[in-house]
Amino acid sequence: MKKVMILFAVPAIIGNTAAPALEVCYEETTIELEPKSIQMVIPERDLVSALILVESRGNDSAIGDRHIVGGEAVGALQIRPIMVREVNRILKIQKSDKRFKLSDRYDREKTIEMFYVWKNFHHKDSDFETIARNWNGGPKGYKNSRTLKYWSKVQKELDDTTIR
Repeated sequence: MKKVMILFAVPAIIGNTAAPALEVCYEETTIELEPKSIQMVIPERDLVSALILVESRGNDSAIGDRHIVGGEAVGALQIRPIMVREVNRILKIQKSDKRFKLSDRYDREKTIEMFYVWKNFHHKDSDFETIARNWNGGPKGYKNSRTLKYWSKVQKELDDTTIR
């Protein structure tokens, strides 16, 4: 590990007199990694974009699982009624007055907001794989082998997003 200290001296002029130099310190840490352990830092918004592409191909009006009458997955993130109830339960625990309606599943901003309420409550420190697999397979989705295929689709979208 190598630490580099960068020091900037910026003179400030107030009126006709020069003020003392302003020193700004910036410390940068460089970490040398083995090639196998290098990981890219991927923003959370890229995960959400990847989930949207896998779930609905970006279609805010998408309706999935029509055979489950009353339990259809709807919208960009394919949210079921049980997830709306879960998000509202979380909001109640957090003493928020905000509540979502089933019709909010068709609104991309609201579906993303629901996703973040769920994620920040249940997966504040989880990795993207756990988050994605639980989004697909429920509370123990990360343990279910059926969610591995879903995760590989999300990974592919993440890879395509980071290449662009």
